[in-house]
Amino acid sequence: MDNQSIFQYSWEILPKKWVHKMKRSEHGNRSYTNTDYPFPLLCFLKWHTYTRVQVSIDICGVDHPSRKRRFEVVHNLLSTRYNSRIRVQTSADEVTRISPVVSPFPSAGRWEREVWDMSGVSSINHPDLRRISTDYGFEGHPLRKDFPLSGYVEVRYDDPEKRVVSEPIEMTQEFRYFDFASPWEQRSDG
Repeated sequence: MDNQSIFQYSWEILPKKWVHKMKRSEHGNRSYTNTDYPFPLLCFLKWHTYTRVQVSIDICGVDHPSRKRRFEVVHNLLSTRYNSRIRVQTSADEVTRISPVVSPFPSAGRWEREVWDMSGVSSINHPDLRRISTDYGFEGHPLRKDFPLSGYVEVRYDDPEKRVVSEPIEMTQEFRYFDFASPWEQRSDG
């Protein structure tokens, strides 16, 4: 089966409550689902005869602060049997938790931990939901658009104490001074 056939077959056979929109492109098929149905949808894609998705390439979180459901969780899948890529996207807000897909795709556990660590989107009953990319004492989620560029704490090595020290960031006013005069304008002295 080619990519077009998989797209057509999936759209006809899948329940409409699982997939509310599908798009097809030259790079693969894209399915949009709500937070309750990623698990059954991914199970279908893995075990159905005409899809046979074997690999969960990655899972990532995207932040869109202007939307009501600001986070988008994207599952990128690969069917090596049919040489087809499938992307499953679901939207969530800060309190909505998504269903984990660790049981059909064991490698997804690491990706779901990273989505939680970096974006703050958690999974229901995840077997090992803890930080993976940031330190255990880290505050916040760095890939959120509302996370400050400088962070909340400064981590540095203190040579006299011979250890790593975490301190709150202090921004002095002299670094915030801006000269708004244009270099092309003539200044009149006097």
